[in-house]
Amino acid sequence: MRHEPKVTRESIWAALRIQPEKTAILVIDLQNEEISEASAREYPDYVERIKNVVVPNVSELLKTARSHGMEVIYTTIESLTADGRDRSLLHKLAKLNIPKGSWGGQVIPEIAPVGDEIVLPKTGSGVFNTTMLEYVLRNIGIEAIIVVGVLTDQCIDMALRDGADRGFLMICVTDGCTSYTEARHENALRIQYRPVKLTTTAELVQELIAAFQ
Repeated sequence: MRHEPKVTRESIWAALRIQPEKTAILVIDLQNEEISEASAREYPDYVERIKNVVVPNVSELLKTARSHGMEVIYTTIESLTADGRDRSLLHKLAKLNIPKGSWGGQVIPEIAPVGDEIVLPKTGSGVFNTTMLEYVLRNIGIEAIIVVGVLTDQCIDMALRDGADRGFLMICVTDGCTSYTEARHENALRIQYRPVKLTTTAELVQELIAAFQ
């Protein structure tokens, strides 16, 4: 009886190469609300990881991408209204409302959008389910998506799995995302959907530089 070779994450990506002109960086929920005084009181280590690890790594990745004309897209948790009446049931039950145009809904300044980079507000965990992201990506010819942001085990996880199911090549930058605890972050990476590529900022920057040449 013939046995097919085991399909691993490495074997899936062995023959795949990033094409910068068909690749976008998706920055998820790296906004002021996540590093606010209230967040720092409740999750001090989490806020420190965002400021000292995630933001610098994302900044480095964005610098490389922008210098070669790659698409950068953001999504933030932000209601379409001041009172949040448009929020999902999930956010209403959680009493989570970041009003339209508020400070909390703005991207962290160090990695803020440049020029006409796209920002999509959402009021749910899944960016593909709660925004027009897929429509936008198809329109601009994107096939691969590099994902960074928060939370690794919630909005990041959903974006990676949903994107892969929709036929996009999904890439998770492991030191460009985090969760409320290191354990939650590491566990989400450990059980991540097999088609998703896991890489570090340094590895991905080198891969992109090579692809641009």
